[in-house]
Amino acid sequence: MEKEKEKIVTRFPPSPTGPLHIGNVRTALYNYIFAKKNGGDFIVRIEDTDKARSKKEYEDSILESLEWLGLKRDGELLHQSERTEIYKKYLQKLIDENKAYISTETEGENREVVRFRNPNKFVQFDDLIRGTVEFDTTELKDFVIAKSVDEPLYHLAVVIDDFESGITHVIRGEDHISNTPRQILIQEAIGAPRPLYAHLPLILARDRSKLSKRKHGESVSLGYYRDKGYSPEAIINYLALLGWNPGTEQEIFTLPELINVFDLKRVHKGGAIFDEKKLAWVNRKHFNLGKIRNK
Repeated sequence: MEKEKEKIVTRFPPSPTGPLHIGNVRTALYNYIFAKKNGGDFIVRIEDTDKARSKKEYEDSILESLEWLGLKRDGELLHQSERTEIYKKYLQKLIDENKAYISTETEGENREVVRFRNPNKFVQFDDLIRGTVEFDTTELKDFVIAKSVDEPLYHLAVVIDDFESGITHVIRGEDHISNTPRQILIQEAIGAPRPLYAHLPLILARDRSKLSKRKHGESVSLGYYRDKGYSPEAIINYLALLGWNPGTEQEIFTLPELINVFDLKRVHKGGAIFDEKKLAWVNRKHFNLGKIRNK
């Protein structure tokens, strides 16, 4: 009897600490169209463990923006801030199994943190875009996974959430590659299966620097382009082509067409330059298509 194929599940985990970055929009888009291409689910998880910086207005804006773009999530909306008890159980189990320990830190005022007991090994994974990637985790030493038993940090929470949500593919920016070895070590420690990884090229400014609010201002946010009148169809279309190509001369796509032709194997390794002139051209094409459809 043929084994039933595993259902593909992807996720988009924004932090509600500021306006939605255009690079994060592309990450959400790739996760969405990859899941839909393969009959899978697209999960949205709000990573709001940073209580000082997380704001409800940013969360509301992110969710409304995804809806405006047509990227509908599957299942319930998850909040890390509501999952503390779950994280505590995993933390305690790691401590009980001597895979983590409570450490008294003496820098500044004394505080107790939870450190992961690093097995100091080589970690290798096959990236769907970049091929084989290998790390010597010895240099990571025994890294902190929680500020206290009640305050898990990013790496631990992400691994637990991905495990419990059945995430099969982690599609994210290449700036997360350095996070992967820590997360693989934690996966192994809690007995979680390893998802497949695909690290996307960064979206770059015209000077080939990374798009950042500090350097490029509001032009890095989705809201900036939305306020200028660009349509969701044009933004989706243009962002899909930043770092990926369909292997044909076609440049204008609807979201269903993107879902039909998308292939992670055609994602580039190198960064893609954001060009507002090209976005404006794509926007005009969609505007004209809209007029034709409405005749």
